[in-house]
Amino acid sequence: MDKKNKVDRKSALKKVLRHLGKYKIQIFLSIVFAAVTVALSLYLPILTGDAIDLIVGKDCVDFDRINIIITKTSVIIALTAVLQWFMNTINNRVTFQVVRDVRNEAFEKLQQLPLAYIDSHRHGDIVSRIIADTDQFADGLLMGFTQFFTGIVTIFGTLAFMLTINIRITLLVVVLTPISLFVAKFIAKSTYNYFKTQSEIRGEQTSLIDEMIGNQKIVRAFSFEDESLEKFDEINDRLTKASVKAVFFSSLTNPTTRFINSLIYAAVGLTGAIGVINGQMTVGGLSCFLSYANQYTKPFNEISGVVTELQNALACAARVFELIEEEPQIPDAEDSKSLENVKGNVFLKNVSFSYTPNRKLIKGFDLKVKPGQRVAIVGPTGCGKTTLINLLMRFYDVDSGSVSVEGVDIRNIKRSSLRSNYGMVLQETWLKSGTIRDNITMGKPDASDDEIIEAAKATHAHSFIKRLPNGYDTVISDSSSGLSQGQKQLLCITRIMLSIPPMLILDEATSSIDTRTEMRIQRSFAKMMKGRTSFIVAHRLSTIREADVILVMKDGDIIEKGNHEELLKLKGFYSKLYNSQFDV
Repeated sequence: MDKKNKVDRKSALKKVLRHLGKYKIQIFLSIVFAAVTVALSLYLPILTGDAIDLIVGKDCVDFDRINIIITKTSVIIALTAVLQWFMNTINNRVTFQVVRDVRNEAFEKLQQLPLAYIDSHRHGDIVSRIIADTDQFADGLLMGFTQFFTGIVTIFGTLAFMLTINIRITLLVVVLTPISLFVAKFIAKSTYNYFKTQSEIRGEQTSLIDEMIGNQKIVRAFSFEDESLEKFDEINDRLTKASVKAVFFSSLTNPTTRFINSLIYAAVGLTGAIGVINGQMTVGGLSCFLSYANQYTKPFNEISGVVTELQNALACAARVFELIEEEPQIPDAEDSKSLENVKGNVFLKNVSFSYTPNRKLIKGFDLKVKPGQRVAIVGPTGCGKTTLINLLMRFYDVDSGSVSVEGVDIRNIKRSSLRSNYGMVLQETWLKSGTIRDNITMGKPDASDDEIIEAAKATHAHSFIKRLPNGYDTVISDSSSGLSQGQKQLLCITRIMLSIPPMLILDEATSSIDTRTEMRIQRSFAKMMKGRTSFIVAHRLSTIREADVILVMKDGDIIEKGNHEELLKLKGFYSKLYNSQFDV
């Protein structure tokens, strides 16, 4: 095992133990129940040995004492079963409480991570860490609770009982048994790497499946089925090989330790038989000792199996903790302000930004927007239009320079306050699982029915909502709503129309809507934008002719600035861009 994986495993184990520390009382009770059940189990061989010694020959059987022993045995077995049930219940409870805590931490961190992390990591892999890896972690942890504590107590308990019967044979068992532990440790070192690789490939596979399902229409439209199948087969083959290696090495543990322990059992039986012949112990004592020897070696098999399973659990836990320990987005400053009486003054001063250090996108960008201005941003793909929106909303922080609202640097404004003063409609729609009403009132939960209907009528969504089975109470989701892309976008526009914050961002807001409906919505937008600072990103330049200021961007810079008529008179880049829409 390389040094890094060794550190990862130890680090993951420490974090698991830290999470277990919250449930000390339950773990203590589990250990107590384990100790009692083991003690009762170890008492049974003594009763069995005593019963055997009471059968010394023909017509020499003490049935009265045997009946007493049978009664004791029955009571002990029943009590042991009840205590084991309590112990397993506690173990299950602790395991799933720990897994619940880890999942909650992972999901909470997901809400705190900067968009840069989400954008740069495969979504399927993140899902796999929170769902599949925590499930694997739970399985290993549960096995550890169920078998590890009981096994440890059994080893020490049987050792104590064996010493009271025959010290010499006990020492033989103690000397030979650890061989199985050395074998298990050797195998465990190999399995951790394979289980870690298996978990990583599983995340890659989940990511591909998520991507293909989410874009199935595009896959079929471009006949990409064969290529996606080939990619899936390639990942699946790698997962198969990694899984087979992990399972093969981990499966070696149990038969190997069983073989070693069987040899030990045979050696104990042979040595004990010689002791019986020499009169050093009774047949019942030998039977009792063989039972103890078997119980003593059995936990080594179980613990070795647990150790290999724990390698899988720790490998999965390491991936989950890696997500949990990612750097969150920079928190709001302690003295950060809440915006009040926002009029819409926005100022970008000497802003520079890039997603990757070696590729500059926006350089020395300056922009001053007055209250109520409608600012349209146009330009070729990749020029920085959407990036500018990300900076305004503080989804990303500028590398240098500043963005301010009402004269306050947005880094000194609470994010929730900043974003609540923007209304945002994107080209990509997002609807949550819930009713039409829930989706519309997301920005204004206390809106009345009249307000909701008025906003829906303004966006021309009311007519199709009324045709749905339950109207505004129809349950939908983003992926399986039965709505067209245009209808989804109308709902997103209605959501903003209902709350109408002081500043608006429309990023291709009508891209999926037919021309006739778009013209109606544009009139609604005109009313909505009146007196409000608005940023409009559009590829269809016919939709932004009424803007007060049009910024023409190219390679992260503003190369032209003015209204529609002024820019056409310049006969520059905007003029070419606008006229290209009518070229045949």
